Amino acid sequence: MTLTRRQKIEAMLADDPDDVFLRYSLALELEGEGAWEAGLDILELLSRGTPPYVPAFQMASQHLLKRGRNDEARACLREGIEAARSQGLSHAAAEMSEMLMGLGQEGEG
Repeated sequence: MTLTRRQKIEAMLADDPDDVFLRYSLALELEGEGAWEAGLDILELLSRGTPPYVPAFQMASQHLLKRGRNDEARACLREGIEAARSQGLSHAAAEMSEMLMGLGQEGEG
């Protein structure tokens, strides 16, 4: 029996449940399988961690944008930019700032 990528990730998480990258990877797998809400829940938990996992903000905003939840995506990007700056991750902050500018102002969609 061949394990799926998701099953492999879940098996590794069973051994190391606090591995942030594995949890992030599981969220991406869930999105790929169409279980985007479950993936978004994981991304939200990662973004609330100590320290917040910065890539989770950008990925969560992309999930939200795909579903037309633009205001939530903007808020997520703003939080992500602050988290990235506070952690000295200027490249990530710049990428999210660019995404945010591309979305325009609140109320436009």
